[in-house]
Amino acid sequence: MGLEAEVINRDDYGRLAEFDALFIRDTTFINSYTYRFSRRAFREGLIVIDDPQSIVRCTNKVYLAELLARHKILMPRTIVAHRENAEQLATELGFPLILKKPDSAFSQGVVKVDDAASLHVKMKELLEDSDLVVAQEFLPTTFDWRIGVLDRQPLFACKYYMANGHWQIINHAEGARHRFGRCKTIPVEAAPRRAVRLALKAANLIGDGLYGVDVKESNGQFYVIEINDNPNIESGVEDTVLRDELYLRIMSVFLRRIEQRKTAYY
Repeated sequence: MGLEAEVINRDDYGRLAEFDALFIRDTTFINSYTYRFSRRAFREGLIVIDDPQSIVRCTNKVYLAELLARHKILMPRTIVAHRENAEQLATELGFPLILKKPDSAFSQGVVKVDDAASLHVKMKELLEDSDLVVAQEFLPTTFDWRIGVLDRQPLFACKYYMANGHWQIINHAEGARHRFGRCKTIPVEAAPRRAVRLALKAANLIGDGLYGVDVKESNGQFYVIEINDNPNIESGVEDTVLRDELYLRIMSVFLRRIEQRKTAYY
């Protein structure tokens, strides 16, 4: 496509102005070098995925919960919990329920509690690190949909199955034999239309970058679980349908935006 790519690392911060675009393929956090790189590149006029605004919005689960609720996008019953309302969670959501740290990622910082005693213990632990915790009703499913979205268009559709004998797609328990659930990628047009439409609506609230929207299907309804600004795209998994075309579509977005930005300078 005429694009020259170079792999850089955290030591290349001072070189960002040499490039036309930055494509971040490391887990993003606000207090990480990935966010500093994104902000610097954006200020220098580079095309950036993930852009700093997307990182800020997607890595804050409290913000996401409030954003989805404000735009009436269906999600599991959700409460932004704190010390004053922690005792109401069991009554409002029932058991089991899910507790999430605001900045959790890759299924870490997410716990399932089955009774009042566990709820008390886990809330106390989580509130030591954060003033707020996202609490959600538990929707048991054998898999989650992951709809990839790029430039406000669907890119891929995957089924991420739960790890064997576990309630998440990744089992973080020490010594777990089956750490990851299996994945199955299908053509976007073969995925449930309501799931794809819901994912697009949710992702478009964040921006026009690259996102992975997790959607649960339960009792005939589709619910957004979260929007990820740095979705997995792995050889032999998300690319099994489109193959090289998936990567060409991503690079074509970079190429078009680079050309548009250069044209705007003249």
